[in-house]
Amino acid sequence: MISKEQLEQRYNDVFDSKPTHVVRSPGRINIIGEHTDYNEGFVLPTAIDKAIYVAVGKREDDLIRLYAEDFKAYFELALSDIKPVEEGWPNYILGVVNQLLERGLPVGGFNMYVDGDVPLGAGLSSSAALECAAGFALNVLFDLQLQRVDIAKIGQLAEHTYAGVKCGIMDQFASVMSKAGHVVKLDCRDLSFAYTPLELGDYAILLLNTNVKHSLASSAYNDRRESCEEGVRLVQAKYPAVNSLRDVSVAMLDELVQSVDADIYTKSRFVVEENQRLNDACAALERGDLEELGRQLFRAHEGLSKEYEVSCPELDFLVEYVREFPEVLGARMMGGGFGGCTINLVKKSFQDLLIERLTPIYQSKFGLDLTAIKVVPSNGTEILI
Repeated sequence: MISKEQLEQRYNDVFDSKPTHVVRSPGRINIIGEHTDYNEGFVLPTAIDKAIYVAVGKREDDLIRLYAEDFKAYFELALSDIKPVEEGWPNYILGVVNQLLERGLPVGGFNMYVDGDVPLGAGLSSSAALECAAGFALNVLFDLQLQRVDIAKIGQLAEHTYAGVKCGIMDQFASVMSKAGHVVKLDCRDLSFAYTPLELGDYAILLLNTNVKHSLASSAYNDRRESCEEGVRLVQAKYPAVNSLRDVSVAMLDELVQSVDADIYTKSRFVVEENQRLNDACAALERGDLEELGRQLFRAHEGLSKEYEVSCPELDFLVEYVREFPEVLGARMMGGGFGGCTINLVKKSFQDLLIERLTPIYQSKFGLDLTAIKVVPSNGTEILI
């Protein structure tokens, strides 16, 4: 956690003036519901207590001046010259500015200081947090009257157009819209949502970062997406009203896909069943049944690993290892796959012992460091000043 006083001081050190506003926008986890977003299904994210922070102030000219603490790097560009740049990190902010200008909104020159404590490369959506922090800060700085959902959509489009990543809406939506003590059940078809209580009691959410990034991820993602689309096409031959796997039942897949292509059947069935697991998980949370939530997490991992085939040996090992402990109610890989974190529902009093036992075993087996990240479900984007 970085205090607003620290951010004010650092902004002053860099820009020799006081910021008008300081905003925090958090990273996120997804409890359950992977690869459902691009199939018009449901996801179940919540923000965490790790965030990107920005401090902003207006300028008299039309310059955008940025400073990123992580990189100890300045960046400067005239508002009239806005375009994607080679440096990488400024694009998440410039893409937001471009979206505001595209809407004809009155944005002027500004200074922005950026810092944060979202672990990079862990699949916790630091990029979405930066986009949403920038969008929220510019909204208040220039009194643009945008709603929170608008800011999430702007962040997503910024990532598409300036960062070149065709992401779904979940990350930005969770960063902006989350509420402490709850998860957001988000319908990726129409962006309707509902808050479901997340009362963990004696349990906590622990992330275990494999520190693995496989090059398979992008091509495999495209392959899975094509399989899902082909599954829909096969079902549409008899049921033309079907638009996506959201509209498909296992019975339809049994009837129209199973005998045609076993792999497409398996991938499509995973998505249909993952949506049901998410609904079952929500029902378990509503009645405070953490044991059932944990069972759904373990089952989701089996599906992701054996059916959708987006896991890797490191992720599978971590899930199988923790399965042996009654203090761990559930675990699964989180995110697109082939690396990143597992999400674990662990008794609070057992977290440190689990980390202590598991870290050397993982190091010995894979020659990699295991990074444990304790997270607390938290509020979405907030103005600190």
